[in-house]
Amino acid sequence: MTGSTRKPIPGNRTPLAAAIGRSLDIYYRDTERTARMDRFHAHLVGPGARVFDIGAHLGDRTGSFLRLGASVVALEPQPHVFRALRLLYRKSADAVLLPVAAGARQGEQVLHLNLRNPTVSTLNTGFITAAAGAPGWQDQVWEDSVTVPVTTLDALIARYGRPDFVKIDVEGHEPAVLQGLSTPLPALSFEFTMIQRNAAHACLSRLAGLGRYEYNYSLGEEHAWHHDRWLAPEAMHRTLGSLPQCANSGDIYARQV
Repeated sequence: MTGSTRKPIPGNRTPLAAAIGRSLDIYYRDTERTARMDRFHAHLVGPGARVFDIGAHLGDRTGSFLRLGASVVALEPQPHVFRALRLLYRKSADAVLLPVAAGARQGEQVLHLNLRNPTVSTLNTGFITAAAGAPGWQDQVWEDSVTVPVTTLDALIARYGRPDFVKIDVEGHEPAVLQGLSTPLPALSFEFTMIQRNAAHACLSRLAGLGRYEYNYSLGEEHAWHHDRWLAPEAMHRTLGSLPQCANSGDIYARQV
């Protein structure tokens, strides 16, 4: 989740088209941010790596992984956003683009759409409940929905092979995604938000059941490690619990030890 500020809609563009346009501006026109993101991701993936991008949105992370020489399986279930993602990366031989969500089991699920801010569309109704009335979230509305196909990390691994890194950014649905994984992976990340810390704690607990991991995190769009040393699981739980509400959101990174 990268920002929830709503800007005026220019001309007669639909709210969704305007929102996608804003995202393109944020993710693709800030060259300093792109360079910072690539430097950061270089600590995680390199040439020949296999990456799953779960919740790809418009694919700024997908693009970063591709520039670093990785192959990417990118999932984005929002139909209009997926069409934009496909326009951006359909010619890349190293990118597999799938219009599906990931979850605890294969099937279908209702995706709740925020048309003015599609970066926070979600499969998790608890996320919507947590956002209601929270500072900075008052103007967020999930006014539409669509039923989307759902796969699992296990199914993706069976089809595309074991990934070296998995990025998960699915607005409170991260625990369900990890429930669809039955084997430890070398490295992964999952988003956390201050309005729903319990989801991040659940992810940490799920990973503890899969294997031994150590942790670090990055806030917002900093693309920088917050700690010089990686943390044990208990320390990451404590750190997550002590973050101020103004931290808003970030990504927790886990690597197998």
